[in-house]
Amino acid sequence: MNETKLTPRQKLIVNIVNENEGIGRADIEPKVSSLYPSSKPTIARDLAALVEQGIVKTKGVGRSRVYLPLPSHPLLKRFELESYFAVEPDNREAKKSFDFSVFTHLKNLLTASEIESIEKHNRSFTGETSRLDKTIYLKELERFMVELSWKSSKIEGNTYSLLETEALLKDQVEATGKTKAEAVMILNHKKAFESILEGRSDYKKISLSKITQLHEVLTHDLSISPGVREQGVGITGTAYKPLDNKWQIMEALEKLVSSINSSTSPLEKALIASAMISYIQPFSDGNKRTGRMLGNAILLAHDYYPLSYRSVDEDVYKKALILFYEQGSLICLKEIFISQYQFALDTYFLLN
Repeated sequence: MNETKLTPRQKLIVNIVNENEGIGRADIEPKVSSLYPSSKPTIARDLAALVEQGIVKTKGVGRSRVYLPLPSHPLLKRFELESYFAVEPDNREAKKSFDFSVFTHLKNLLTASEIESIEKHNRSFTGETSRLDKTIYLKELERFMVELSWKSSKIEGNTYSLLETEALLKDQVEATGKTKAEAVMILNHKKAFESILEGRSDYKKISLSKITQLHEVLTHDLSISPGVREQGVGITGTAYKPLDNKWQIMEALEKLVSSINSSTSPLEKALIASAMISYIQPFSDGNKRTGRMLGNAILLAHDYYPLSYRSVDEDVYKKALILFYEQGSLICLKEIFISQYQFALDTYFLLN
């Protein structure tokens, strides 16, 4: 199956089918025509082509025929981001609230072939860094922290450039025309990474206290309330509403801790942590950065390379998160995670 050859209209149809557990052509047609004005025969031909290519399947015949997603992991249904976000938030068929059934499926997120491909090129972080000259190691570590602090902060809307971030972290020079809060956010990233690097073994087993402590470091002096929130929050660009009851949030966090600790794959543990902290939104602010840093803490604890997210397009990253919120699909976040892990192996702490 080669989805890159699909037309934008066909990609939209695939998204519509994947949003439902069975949808008829009569219900598909107006959804498609609202973005791509098309005749009924044209949409019928598109559907037939998608069935023939094995991208969607059918059930029933004649007027009772419905189109269904292909059987797959419940959290890995494939969506095409551009077509999905061409529809306005309030018009998307999205999940509007937190789905506790997600915890049932937080396993086998990485296929055997994906893990094998990563492990084939994987290297021990401790082994590689211990072989570097000390001066070179410290320079590489500094470079990594600059790039992680810059990109993770940029995802949060921080306007510091990479060079301005470097001047701040290396020379304590704040950029002109920027707010104090932006500088503090970046400095907090550095402190948080230094803390998990120093205490990496502490994250072999995750606890709620470790998550909240990490959040406190990342949000220190930013006027963000510490601890688990007690009121509801909204998320820009989506109709999804996270849990608004503290006791349900605590229940979700406990289930998350259990899911992370029960996973046998460090890569899967880190993916679960980075995605689910954002999905639960347990804090009043700082959730995404906490999820990313927790994922790095888990990777380091198991002697894997941490991620800087340097080459991530922040808009694509945010869309991948919203897709998870609205459709329960981790597919795009997983692809970002895998590509960023390979990027880390190819970019940082190299011997030659």
